[in-house]
Amino acid sequence: MFNKIGAVILLVGDIKESIEFYRDVLGMQLKRESEDWVEFSKGSSTVLALHPARKSRSKKTQKRAGMLVGFNVSDLQDVCGELENKKVKFYKKQTEETFGKHAIIEDPDGHLISLVELSSKDEFSQIPYYHGFAPA
Repeated sequence: MFNKIGAVILLVGDIKESIEFYRDVLGMQLKRESEDWVEFSKGSSTVLALHPARKSRSKKTQKRAGMLVGFNVSDLQDVCGELENKKVKFYKKQTEETFGKHAIIEDPDGHLISLVELSSKDEFSQIPYYHGFAPA
């Protein structure tokens, strides 16, 4: 069902400060950078991504707003069907995006887990993946 972990996403307060920390202090290799999405990778197809945190309105959202795990899947419609049958809670139902198909589920503690079926042209291009997403 799940092919691989595609990304670990940290929602950060100051993206420039976080870039400096992960690049300059920890020595991570900067892979991609845009205004609201930065990727680091070091010898793996899994990326560590930084995304600006949004100010949230609910306590539950604030509790889970620190990190997302992203899984790449080969057939999102099938995966979502299986998860619905298992009564998994969806934060975001399956949608068509410019990069492919995307959905977000919640674990029992409310942590968000992103599921993406990348279009073949975007298979190795992670940056548009979460463009503009943070829990609201």
